[in-house]
Amino acid sequence: MTWRGRLDLPDGPPQAYALFAHCFTCGKDIYSASRIARGLTDHGIAVLRFDFTGLGSSEGECANTDFSSNVEDLLLAARYLRERDEGPKILIGHSLGGAAVLAVAGEVEEAVAVATIVAPSDPSHVAHLFAESRAEIEEKGETAVAIAGRTFRVRRKFLEDIEAQPKKARIAGLRKALMIFHAPLDQIVGIDNASEVFIAAKHPKNFISLDKTDHVLSDKSDADYVADALAA
Repeated sequence: MTWRGRLDLPDGPPQAYALFAHCFTCGKDIYSASRIARGLTDHGIAVLRFDFTGLGSSEGECANTDFSSNVEDLLLAARYLRERDEGPKILIGHSLGGAAVLAVAGEVEEAVAVATIVAPSDPSHVAHLFAESRAEIEEKGETAVAIAGRTFRVRRKFLEDIEAQPKKARIAGLRKALMIFHAPLDQIVGIDNASEVFIAAKHPKNFISLDKTDHVLSDKSDADYVADALAA
């Protein structure tokens, strides 16, 4: 099994490495990820972003993956950076990728900071995307579900996995600096998710409002703002 990624490097020696986890069903080349990576490299920070197994250009079948396999992919990516030069100091996750970096942070010793971008407080939040198909998934074990104009096969195993995650216990035991980016008007992942993460986390922690941005940070200025805040 091979996953594929992109390592964005600054012009000079990196001050640090960051690992970026993309949102549910998208990929490493989504506009917001590329803009944030570019912004960070402008500040001397290298960024590794990759496609989770079964998505984008990575090998594998998406239907065979779940939240736990995404966490395993992140650990492999961190190991790649560690063996190449040094482990990631910063873990960044967009949407469900944010929940994934919260889950994996305790196992990446080099990481000193974690940033979530419009992330759910609970991985099971994504289950609402296929609520209408849930009964069929439970009965047949899997079904095809249309999400954001694309069709994915969702299996019962995926539902069981996201519901079994420890959630708040991981956030409370983070022991790393946390920066939470969220949009008050986000219609995909509500602002209450940011509140739940913030309350569960210990200090140091910070919340940064993304004002009127949408869930995928489609406005260039929003992605640039996140990159500048992270670099600072």
